[in-house]
Amino acid sequence: MSSLASASTLLVMGDSLSAAYNLRQQDGWVSLLENQLSESHPDIKVVNASVSGETTQGGLSRFQALLDSHKPSWVVLELGPNDALRGYPLNQTTINLEKMVEQAQEANAMILLVGNQIPQNYGKRYTEMFFNLYKGIAEKYNLAYLPFMLQDVALNKDLMQNDGLHPNAQGQKVVLQNIQPYLHALLEKNKEDK
Repeated sequence: MSSLASASTLLVMGDSLSAAYNLRQQDGWVSLLENQLSESHPDIKVVNASVSGETTQGGLSRFQALLDSHKPSWVVLELGPNDALRGYPLNQTTINLEKMVEQAQEANAMILLVGNQIPQNYGKRYTEMFFNLYKGIAEKYNLAYLPFMLQDVALNKDLMQNDGLHPNAQGQKVVLQNIQPYLHALLEKNKEDK
C-alpha cells in the first residue's frame, strides 16, 4: 500500500436505520460515528451508502460497484428489515446477505453484520426466523455480529420517532453506543492482522 493510499475506508451498507431517516444527516449514528473516528482514527474515511427503504436485493445490486470504487477495509452490513416488513421469503434474504458477505470477503474487507428484529405482529415464527437468520450467517462466515442494533431503543418511546420504527436524534446516540464496541473490536483486529 502506498503512503498516498494509507487512509482506510469504512463502508456502511444499510437502510433507513443507517440513513438518518427523517432526521438531519448529522444526527444519524453514521455521522456521529464519523465525528468520533475523526478524533480516534483520523486515517479512517466513512462512506455511508445506506438508502431508506433498501432491501437486500437492492443492496446486492449496488454492492459490488461500491466495493470496487471505495475499496473498503471494513463493511457494516445492516440490511434485511425491509425484506421482512414486506413479507419477502427469508431464504432469499439470507442468500442475498450471504452473497454480499462473500463479495466483501473477496475484496478483503472485514464485516460487522448488524442484526435486527421486526415487530411481533408479523407472527412469532416469522419474527424468530428473521432474527435468527443473522446469527446463522455470522456463524457460517465467522463474522463480527451485533444481534440487535436497537437494543434499549426500540421499546423506549422517548428514543423513537412517532412511526415506532426509527430512532429519533437521541435514539441515534444509543444506537451508536450499541454498535461501537463491536466496531472498535473490528478496527483493532484489523491493526493486529496487518
